This record gives sequence, structure tokens and C-alpha cells, in this order.
Amino acid sequence: MYKTFSMDLGGRTLSIDIGRVGKQANGCAFMHYGDTTVLCTATASEKPRDGIDFFPLSVEYSEKYYAIGKFPGGFMKREGKPSENAVLTSRVIDRPMRPLFPKDYRNDVTLECMVMSVDPACRPELVAMIGASVAASISDIPFAGPCATTQLGKVNGEIIVNPSQEQWDKGDLQLTVASTAQKVIMIEAGANEIPEQEMIDYIYKAHEINQKIIAFIDQIVAESGKPKKEYTSCAVPEEMFEAMKEIVPPVQMEEAVFTDEKQVREANVSALKEKLREAFAEKEEWLAVLDEAVYQYQKKTVRKMILKDHKRPDGREMTQIRPLAAEVDIIPRVHGSAMFTRGQTQICDVVTLAPLSEMQKIEGLDPNITGKRYQHQYNFPAYSVGETKVSRGPGRREIGHGALAEKALIPVLPSEEEFPYAIRAVSETFESNGSTSQASVCASCMALMAAGVPIKKQVAGISCGLVTGETDDDFILLTDIQGLEDFFGDMDFKVAGTHDGITAIQMDIKIHGLTRPIVEGAIARCKEAREYIMNDIMTPAIAQPRPELSQYAPKILSMWIDPEKIGDVVGQRGKTINEIIKRTGVQMDINDDGQVSICGTDRAQMERAQKMVEIITTEFAEGQVLDGVVVSIKEFGAFLEFAPGKEGMVHISKITNHRVEHVEDELTLGQKVRVVCLGKDRMGRLSFSIKDAPKG
Repeated sequence: MYKTFSMDLGGRTLSIDIGRVGKQANGCAFMHYGDTTVLCTATASEKPRDGIDFFPLSVEYSEKYYAIGKFPGGFMKREGKPSENAVLTSRVIDRPMRPLFPKDYRNDVTLECMVMSVDPACRPELVAMIGASVAASISDIPFAGPCATTQLGKVNGEIIVNPSQEQWDKGDLQLTVASTAQKVIMIEAGANEIPEQEMIDYIYKAHEINQKIIAFIDQIVAESGKPKKEYTSCAVPEEMFEAMKEIVPPVQMEEAVFTDEKQVREANVSALKEKLREAFAEKEEWLAVLDEAVYQYQKKTVRKMILKDHKRPDGREMTQIRPLAAEVDIIPRVHGSAMFTRGQTQICDVVTLAPLSEMQKIEGLDPNITGKRYQHQYNFPAYSVGETKVSRGPGRREIGHGALAEKALIPVLPSEEEFPYAIRAVSETFESNGSTSQASVCASCMALMAAGVPIKKQVAGISCGLVTGETDDDFILLTDIQGLEDFFGDMDFKVAGTHDGITAIQMDIKIHGLTRPIVEGAIARCKEAREYIMNDIMTPAIAQPRPELSQYAPKILSMWIDPEKIGDVVGQRGKTINEIIKRTGVQMDINDDGQVSICGTDRAQMERAQKMVEIITTEFAEGQVLDGVVVSIKEFGAFLEFAPGKEGMVHISKITNHRVEHVEDELTLGQKVRVVCLGKDRMGRLSFSIKDAPKG
């Protein structure tokens, strides 16, 4: 027998079937929210995986096209690799749940969320986030949950709990907050310049709603949950730590790790590790976990020095940002480029412009999004951290960082009407030591301005870290964390925005949640830092968008026509528009509202194409002077083409002032002539004259 649990969530019914399907998984929740259906499972291996020093958690969010009644695209007609949205959703599920599993757990765990039906009023991503928590909570897998997730949107000034897909896509806020019963554990946001205090209020509104969901999940666990299994701990033995301290006293470890040069630190730690390996040569069980033990020793050392002595590894003050530098135009011939450097983190961003027809096409479960006019891509090669590794293309981290920077800049981009271009920004990581995603925001903003994209305001980003003690009140916030402080700290709180408000947030933590003072303090620190970055670093490099595009960028002429005339410009099966493109070498796009974009590098040919469109869409009027080409000769006159698909006739009597016996005596095929429109004749046909046209 299975059991169904239900609750009201945002004015709709969330129901969860337990024990109905997926009975061989450790935990399975069959989720229903409106007509959205998502199957969420949690499974774990029986034994820990050998030879690893991390918790092997995999999160998969799979989108099935039958969920929206469609065939997948492509030749195979089968779902292929995950979409970008699926990857980002997997990351959002992973981030709040990973800290709730035991740190010394080495069994493989997979959380899988399969979207089987989509109701546009109930976003499947939200259902999957809640369902993954339910599946892990009712399973026998060790898990310190439950956690819950709420999304808030803002449409026309009104806050909407768990908005529909359309409200989510078009609103001024896309906020996702995950919580435990006590604290906020994950924040993800895209926003249209939401002020800091307002954002904090929204975060804790979502946190309050999460408490109702957690109470609901607790009820499910109480009635249908399995007892948690005992597991084999892979923690480093305490006696090993004591032995390590005898061989490498804490003061030596402090001297090794406290330097602002990453390479020097790694060399110092490697030397200490070799010393310990020699000392433990007789203890094979300790050698097997030596890397993890040294990592933990470094972590304890760094955390103690920051928390108790208020000393950072590179000697900075807690609020101090590493040395900054910004410059533009470092790459020739591209449409726009900029480089932003913060300590040992360095990003080069390159912007490319193209006509709107080049925008990225998207096939997914969201019916409102079929293409992306602006895309930000992020690359993280191995050399940027001094490693060697074959590139296998962008992974989940690269996709996530690119999406975060993209989200940060979307609110300041001009509309398609203002700037009818597709825009691609690519951030190349030259060097990495902490928060490359926020350096990408700064570099991309400058590259867009250098390319002449008329963005509305500057955007900058920065990351704030955290080290906590034994109590909620015992914590230190760190502005601009480097890699070591990220690895050994408790939080990576990234905030991007303008002078007027927040445009993006992403918060990752390794502990069981944050108190409100920590959240408020981190947001305040990030605002102070990004103000400094924009005012003192970015503005001197480039203060505002350039008024002209690069000479290498395609130029676009934009014009409007009567939407009813679109068919005349396109022609039967695209014959007319393709002929214009063939003759002029331009690219052309026409949207449903009648906006025509003509793109090219030769201004004269672009204006020629524009003139053709004007002729095609304008009704001939008496007195109008036109230039045409003879395309057909008859006994009674000649037919002229004024633009592809737009022709008119000159009667034999209107060719010249003297009598013409044969049209061929005066005109030849392909000859260019100037005519004047005489209006309609007695039969209602338009008439044109060569002899009455003005000369020159």
C-alpha cells in the first residue's frame, strides 16, 4: 500500500505519493504540483568507494520531451545530453543538499529527478528541488535534512510565491531560497536592480514559507521514513592528527600556508607532506589517508588563524580586496574586449555582435523561451590553476559560472528595439585563485561597453566568505575570498549588481545554514566592495559605452514596415527577401511586429537593401520618381523592376518624345532607367513614364 500526502503551497496543491513507484530505490517521492509530475529518487551504494577523499554525490535533473507533448529534435528523436537548464537545476538541487550528508560518508549517492509532465503554472524545477529532499529524507541514507525550497517572483511590483513559468520569465525577480528548519542554506537570484534591504526581506519571506514545507516533510518522514543506516566512517583518526602535530608543529603549518602566492603555498605544503610521508612509512593505513589528513590540518590552521587571530593567509584585512586592475581593447580586431584582474584571478572577456538571426536557439520544456539573444559563456582551462588536463568541453561548473554572469548583466542590456543585435560574451580564465565568476561579471561589463553595446549601467560582482566558530555569534566575514579561504571556509556568497541594486546572487555553503546577521553582513560587504570596484577600477578604464561600434563589427540598419506588408518583403517561399540578400550581400531579419534589421559591413549595400524594402512596402503614388531595370520588352511597352517582386509598366508612348516604332529601338533588357509614376490609367492600372521623368 502506498500513501499520499498533500499540502497547500502557494494556492495550489502539492501531493506526494510514497510507496507507489520506485520501491527498489532507497527513497522515492512521486511528486505532483498542479499537473506537473516529477519522479524523485535517492539511491546509495552498499559500500564506500575505495581510494577517494570526498563524498561522491551525483545529482541528475532529466527533462523528458513527452512532458510537454513533443518529440525531441535531431535525427535520433531521443533525449540526449542535458540542456543548460537541466545542468543549472541539478546544481541548485546539489548545493543545499550536499552539506547535509555526513562529510566522512564515502558511499556513492545519486539523486535523480525525472520530469514527466509539465504544467506551465507549476515549474518542474521547484518540484524537483522539494522532491529530492523528500526522497533523501525518507530513505535510509544518512542525511541531516529535510531542507525545503521556495521561489519568489515579482511582477508589476507584486511578490508571487512559486510563480508560473511566464511570471518567472518576465518578472523583475527570480529568487530561489533553500532552508533547513533553522537557517537559510542556499540562495540563488536574478533581479532587476533590487535594493539590498528589499532582497533580504524577500529571502526571509521565502525562508518562512520553507518552514511550512519542512513541517510537511517531517510528517511524511514520521509516517513513511526508513531508519537511517549505520555507515563506515572515513574520518581521519584523531591519533594521526596528534602524531602529525608532533612532526609538523602548528607554527610550521601556519608559516607554510600564510602567503599570498598560491604556488609558494603549494610548494610549502608539499614539503611538509613529504616529511610526514617519510615519518609514517611504517603505517600503511595512515599513508592511505595522508592527503586528506594534511588537507584537514591546513583547514584547521587557516580557520583558527582567521577566527581567533583575525589573520588572513595573504595578510589582508578582513574587508580588504586584493590588488585590482582593469583594461580594455587588449585583443585586436574583435568587436570588444576587456581584462579584469583581482590578485591571482584574471579574466579576459571578448564580446561578439551579430544579427538577431544568429541568436542561440533553445529547445526545452519552457514554451516561453525558444532563443537567447544574449549569451555569456565561461571557460576554465587547466593552465589557469597551474595544472595539466585535456579539455573535454564545458562542465557543470563552467556552465554555472557563465549563467551567473549572464544573469548579472541581463537587466542592464538594451532592448532589441534599441540595439537589434545578438550578443555573445566569452570569459576566458587566464588565472584563477578565487571567484572567477564575479571577475567575469566585471570583465564582461567592460567588454560590452568597449564593443559599443549601450548598456544602461555598470555592473560589478564580488564574493564574500565566512569562517564560523562554535556558536551562531562566533563568525568572521571575509571580503573577496581567494581559493584557500573558499576551500577551508564555510561560504562563498557571490553578489553582483549596479550602484542601485542587486542583479544576481549565488550562495554556496558547507555548513548547515546561515543566520540572518551573516546574510545581512555578507550582502552589505558585497555592496561596499562592488561600489569601490566600479568607481575606482572600472570607471577609469572605461566609464560608459562607446558611441560607435568597432570597425570590425557588423552594422545594422533598423526600419519598421506595416506588418501586413511582411509577406510582400518575404515573397513566396522567401523568394523576394533571398533575392535582396543575394544582390546586396546583407543579412536581413523581420520580426512579427514589422521591424526589419539589415546587417552588413558595406554601408552602401545596406542602404541599397533598405531602399528596396521601402519600394516594396510603399504604394506607388503620382509624381513618385523611381529608378528601374528593364526586365521584359513587349510590343506595347516595357516592364521595369524597381525592387525584387515590385514591377511596373511603361507604355510605348511614354518612352520618349518622338514616335517609337519598336520598343527594342529605345530600350534593352537590363538597362537602367528613371521613371515617374503617372498614377492610374482609365483601367485602374498604374502607369509610368520615362519621357516625363526628371533628368539626372
